[in-house]
Amino acid sequence: MPKNLNVLISGGSVAGLALAYWLRHHGFNPTVVERAPAPRPGGYKIDIRGAALGVVERMGILDEIRRESTDMLGSSLVDGEGRRLATMDADLFGGREGDDVEIMRGDLARILHGRIAEGVEYIFDDSITAITEHEDGADVIFERSAPRTFDLVVGADGLHSNVRSLVFGDESQFIRDLGYHISIFTTPNHLGLDRWELMHPAPGKSAGMYSTRQDAQAKAMFIFASGALDHDHRDVARQKKILAETFAGGAWEVSRLLDSMWDAPDFYFDSISQIHMDHWSSGRTALVGDAGYGPSPASGQGTSLALVGAYVLAGELAAAAGDHRTAFARYEEEMRDFVTQNQKLAQTNIKGMVVTSKAQIWVQTRMLRLLPHLPASWSDRVIGRITETIRKAATAITLKDYRS
Repeated sequence: MPKNLNVLISGGSVAGLALAYWLRHHGFNPTVVERAPAPRPGGYKIDIRGAALGVVERMGILDEIRRESTDMLGSSLVDGEGRRLATMDADLFGGREGDDVEIMRGDLARILHGRIAEGVEYIFDDSITAITEHEDGADVIFERSAPRTFDLVVGADGLHSNVRSLVFGDESQFIRDLGYHISIFTTPNHLGLDRWELMHPAPGKSAGMYSTRQDAQAKAMFIFASGALDHDHRDVARQKKILAETFAGGAWEVSRLLDSMWDAPDFYFDSISQIHMDHWSSGRTALVGDAGYGPSPASGQGTSLALVGAYVLAGELAAAAGDHRTAFARYEEEMRDFVTQNQKLAQTNIKGMVVTSKAQIWVQTRMLRLLPHLPASWSDRVIGRITETIRKAATAITLKDYRS
């Protein structure tokens, strides 16, 4: 029998839920602590590609994910009056090809939660305040629950990981700001969009809106270049004020989208940042997903890294019969190059997401308008260059077959 069976996972989103699934699959006893009072719905659209497709297929949920896909049809760039300047296929816009699938984050979390609803202990509306390791385990103190001892602790709690701060030190040591901020929230679908995305670029900023399959509402999305901003990542009121001031006077539907922001139930705002660490474990504690190696939304690979990381971490613990020292070292060895390649994507992608001048907007628009009129061999070559780098990064790991 393996040792170190009782594992506390901090974070109940994709990384934490996937890790709980695989730990239980391998005979461990995972407990998930989540700051939110219930499983979190909503979120933005995310991609699953490359090695991550292999993970969800092994979980037996790939068909369900495909049934819940966004089914987006296309995207258009629009000017300040709403006139469509260029239109492209949704997969080209998202850098997808072949079997890649796009799904809403909340739908993926719901699917994962359904697979582990029984057999995994949940502690909602709570978080960890202290972790003290000793020879036989880790003593954990919670904000609300009684103290408990676990064999291992895993931080799957995102970019601003609480576990990382408690065990590895202040966030400032590891976060790398790429110089942009992003905001996404639910808004009324007043344009009647049907599986379509509209983006209005302006120098140094971009506003957008999209509606996915079977969604009566829409999502608003804002991205803008910025230096460091003075706000706490939990101070929603301050974040909304920053966004309103940044986009004040914007053309197109900007003012209407900002009006809906104030009552949005799922407002998200953060820097586009990455996490870089020399090690993802310390003693009996490890990190997975954004907590250890967040690639930023600009990479389009955060979910895939979380799914693959959870699979590898649980698999290495099983292969090492619970010996965390051996398992954590092998986990880092397996994942390091995969993480590095996927983090590099963000620095390339962000340049196309936010352009800095009217001249660059003009060039970008003309290129997109020209693409459908090129000979097939030329357009295929252009599209291939766009997707090749993503494909190489997404497949830069060979999944082991971890037998229980």
